[in-house]
Amino acid sequence: MYSVAKLTDYSAAALDAAVRELLSALDAEAATVKSDAEWKAFRDRWMARKNGVLTLVNDLWLKAAPKDAKRDIGQRVNELKTQVEQTVESTQQRMQGGASSARLATDRVDITLPGIRRPVGAEHPVIKTLNEIVGVFRNLGYSVQEGPVIETDYYNFEALNFPPNHPARDTQDTLFVAKQGSKPARERLLLRTHTSPVQVRTMEAMKPPLRIVIPGKVHRNDPPDASHSPMFHQVEGLAVDTNITFGDLKGTLDHAMKALFGSSVKTHFRPSFFPFTEPSAEMMVSCFICGGSGKRGSEPCRPCKTTGWIEILGCGMVDPNVFEFVKGNGYDPKKVSGFAFGMGADRIAILKYGVDDIQLFFQGDVRFLEQWR
Repeated sequence: MYSVAKLTDYSAAALDAAVRELLSALDAEAATVKSDAEWKAFRDRWMARKNGVLTLVNDLWLKAAPKDAKRDIGQRVNELKTQVEQTVESTQQRMQGGASSARLATDRVDITLPGIRRPVGAEHPVIKTLNEIVGVFRNLGYSVQEGPVIETDYYNFEALNFPPNHPARDTQDTLFVAKQGSKPARERLLLRTHTSPVQVRTMEAMKPPLRIVIPGKVHRNDPPDASHSPMFHQVEGLAVDTNITFGDLKGTLDHAMKALFGSSVKTHFRPSFFPFTEPSAEMMVSCFICGGSGKRGSEPCRPCKTTGWIEILGCGMVDPNVFEFVKGNGYDPKKVSGFAFGMGADRIAILKYGVDDIQLFFQGDVRFLEQWR
């Protein structure tokens, strides 16, 4: 087996002879490698840091060389290192190629067989409903905006006219992020209870006029049951311009409901209260399941509770106090006005698809979701 000898003659002819002897031994040993274990031993013998052949060459040839010969010896040693690395790598590739050929010889593949098709899924009914709602408003010229699910108290409450200790906060049981007590109240983090914070964030970034629709997930500390979930989906909208009136709000939403549920549905508004709108209203549509009759044949219509009307969303004119928080970006409440609305996509999906338990949407049962392929 080849071993590195210390040089006594550093002439070019002597160096050429030593290099030829080393490379000949390298090629001979590489040709004998037949397995992964043999290749690892071959690699370590030539490239190991402590006692590999290259390390011995460096010690016995380069370090021991006289000063005037070090440059030539160093160049030769670098060339040898490159050749050894290339030979070790090519030997490994030869081993891998041989193994692949052996596998192909034993495991024949019929390339004419059809591939394995991934089953085509269906759009989730909640996401489908969400996209349909967004599509209606995009056709009206609204742009889509999104924002963070983890919000600050300022954007989720304060900038929407929910001052600290306001009783309206009690209606939105909130999930707060832990260990926020040392922060100022307005900077404490929480899971947003509505997508309304995106309205404020967008008004901070964009000047009026503004027309946006905001889909997204929201969270509230509600125990899960047939009609409640700690996570659900909302779609909100905001329009701001000069001389926007409640009539514009009614006309926009009436058109949207007809686009969603059919041209025969009617809309009805009744007074309500929301901290960020004034005046506020709840909008109802005539039941698109029983046609507003309150009955389905001889049976009562459960979705509308026999009233012929279904509550769909909350809405109203943007409260001037909300505009005060973004007044510096062109939202002077004396010059602009606007309306906002928000609806639960999960609730509309329940009505539209006749589902009686909201939990079915989130349990991931493929048998349930396959109904809407």
